Amino acid sequence: MAAYRFAPGDPSDPPVAYRAHHRFGGPGDEADLRRRVAASPQARALLAHRRPDGTIRPGTEYHAYRKFQGAHWTLAGLAELGYPAGDAALQPVAGQIHDWLRGPRHLSPPSTLIIPGQPDRVRRCASQEGLAVWYLHELGLADDRVDPLVRRLLDCQWPDGGWNCDKDPAARTSSVQETLLPLRGLARHREAGSRDPAVTAAIDAAAEFLLDRRLLWRRRDGAPIRPAWGRDPMLIQWPIRFYDVLSALVVMAETGRLADPRCADALRVLSGKRLGSGGFPAEVRTARTVDVVASGGTYADWGPSGRGRANPYVSIDAAWVLTRR
Repeated sequence: MAAYRFAPGDPSDPPVAYRAHHRFGGPGDEADLRRRVAASPQARALLAHRRPDGTIRPGTEYHAYRKFQGAHWTLAGLAELGYPAGDAALQPVAGQIHDWLRGPRHLSPPSTLIIPGQPDRVRRCASQEGLAVWYLHELGLADDRVDPLVRRLLDCQWPDGGWNCDKDPAARTSSVQETLLPLRGLARHREAGSRDPAVTAAIDAAAEFLLDRRLLWRRRDGAPIRPAWGRDPMLIQWPIRFYDVLSALVVMAETGRLADPRCADALRVLSGKRLGSGGFPAEVRTARTVDVVASGGTYADWGPSGRGRANPYVSIDAAWVLTRR
């Protein structure tokens, strides 16, 4: 297992140093490392475009979901970096998230759709609520407004254990992309202290949905999953996590399921991506670093991409997963 351990985080790069410490432990104080993350170029870049009222508005656009520079993605990025929890200055941004997720447009068609005769298959992009629940807890911004988001996830879970936003009435199976982030968010909610047995049941059902597919393969014929949208799950995607081998295994690790034999094949796929340096690549770059408002843009630098170059964030997560199996 030692061969898979990535080098300790570079102390000159606070998010990388924090990530290495958070995953592997060792000398140093985690709270101090998170304070350094707040002063890092990456965190400063994500927050540099706040308005005087503290909100995030790409250009003149208030919508929290603006990819990937809106409030939703800003808080997700800060949580990935390890930004310190409990920063009151982020409350206006959190307010944007709740305004969006509670808004009438979000809760009505086409964003949320119930097809006649299918009340148990609510068509809802539950990855939005799932990611929000996760980062609000990670950033110490979770309050009683999180409970309705959790309840909505429970109410929208499909009979097979997952979630789906497919508007096709013929759709009968959940989506792996729409299931992973709700699973992660609910698991983080339970970790934060929830004792609701319905939350635990939802976590178990969602994990089973993914494990029944060995994370990366279709259940019905064993062929690799090829989503109708998004990237190839066999390739490591970064910095926006849609659904891929590393993200799926990270969530399996966080929920204590890596020892399940149905993770073995995905673990072999991940292990095979290790470079000669010992690191792992970000094979698919899911957002480009820009300093202007741009579709698919991010203000932060998330490290190198390409199949032949190690990315420090990806490398630390991959090494952590492989040492925990």
